[in-house]
Amino acid sequence: MENQNILEVKLKYIVRSFLEQVKGENIEIISHFDTDGITSASIMIQTLKKLDQQFSLKIIKSLTKETIDSLDKNKVIVFLDLASNSLGYIKEANLKKVYIIDHHEVEEEIPNNVEIINPQLWDKEKISSSGLTYLFAKEIDEKNKDLAKLAILGMIGDQLEKDIDKLNNGILEDGNIQRKRGLLIFPSTRPLNRVLEYSSDPFIPGVTGDIKGVLELLREAGLNPEGGKYKSLIELNDDEMERLVTSIILRNPKKKNKEIIGDLFLIKLYGKLEDARELSAKINACSRDGKPEVAIGLCLENQEAKKKAEAIHVKYKQTLISGIKFAQDSEKIVGEGFVIINAKKNIKDTMIGTVTSILANSPAYEKGTIIISMAEDDENQMIKISGRNVGRSGRNVRELLSNIMIHFNGEVGGHEFAAGCSIPLEKEEEFISKIKENFELEVVKIASN
Repeated sequence: MENQNILEVKLKYIVRSFLEQVKGENIEIISHFDTDGITSASIMIQTLKKLDQQFSLKIIKSLTKETIDSLDKNKVIVFLDLASNSLGYIKEANLKKVYIIDHHEVEEEIPNNVEIINPQLWDKEKISSSGLTYLFAKEIDEKNKDLAKLAILGMIGDQLEKDIDKLNNGILEDGNIQRKRGLLIFPSTRPLNRVLEYSSDPFIPGVTGDIKGVLELLREAGLNPEGGKYKSLIELNDDEMERLVTSIILRNPKKKNKEIIGDLFLIKLYGKLEDARELSAKINACSRDGKPEVAIGLCLENQEAKKKAEAIHVKYKQTLISGIKFAQDSEKIVGEGFVIINAKKNIKDTMIGTVTSILANSPAYEKGTIIISMAEDDENQMIKISGRNVGRSGRNVRELLSNIMIHFNGEVGGHEFAAGCSIPLEKEEEFISKIKENFELEVVKIASN
């Protein structure tokens, strides 16, 4: 209760400050391009529209010093799902007034012109930026409860659904979300044969990306088409669900029942119930395809955006499966407790993080292994680096990358078990050399202890 009170008190104070500060002003909103950032921006857009408040919006992949320096010093700036690691740059930029709603780690002193809502500062409660933005919107006006479903989408996009029960803020209830127990493969509302073919989390060896393997699994589980069509997950009875889970576990024995069984969240969007993970995946696909405006339109229930998002998502799923296959089959640098995958141009830089997360959830690697993946970003002449810790246990990936990036004057974003950064294209060999050196030193340290 005490932690919740800290959040409530902070929200009340910052909302009051915000409403006083923005009267008659033009606000600039800057949000991250992933599902959590897009849903945070969509909540903020609708909140400000109801206030008849002028604003502009920019969706970005990462926040750089150059971006911060280019901001209008006379505008009120709102950062969503980023900026907690850029407080030094914000201070140097001498901006008029800045509001940050974020859930990433805060490592620098908070400047006087910055108001920040971030649980990392007091109780480290697990809540997405979209959840925080929703609570901010609800504090402005109780009628903003209709935006709760977008907060749930953002939480699921940031893989925080297992922590939803711990939030004690009623977001699920506010959003009128239907919750069912079932197999964590999405979408739960579409025919099983199509769903299994594109299942990336969990990744099912011999099934994901292989329609013959899909049909073989379904036959083995005794799940046959009825009237030429397979059932969807939410249409299966308990016995059918059990047979399907058994067949999947046999192909992925490292996965336990509790890892692939969980809560399915059904959200009403466009007048019908949709699987929240599928919606989250569509938002993510649009952003990573360079179309964040389509992702925003999807959240705002624009029909044209919905059609575009569906087409982008189909193409994205196909590209993702190709990326996974490349990452599985390509030559890797393998050492004690680590794997380096240098995809160069073979996997899109916007997709390398997703591919790495899928590999970290596959049975291919031991728990605690750190996977470092690299992909070229031709447009900016950079290499995007993604680090994941298999089984979310062991060494802190963010800390590891931060130690390496000291040599490249770069910043690291993310969390303890999932982090990323970027380096200039010409620093590729130097980065690989430094990261191998760091891992080898770690092994020596462990051995000597």
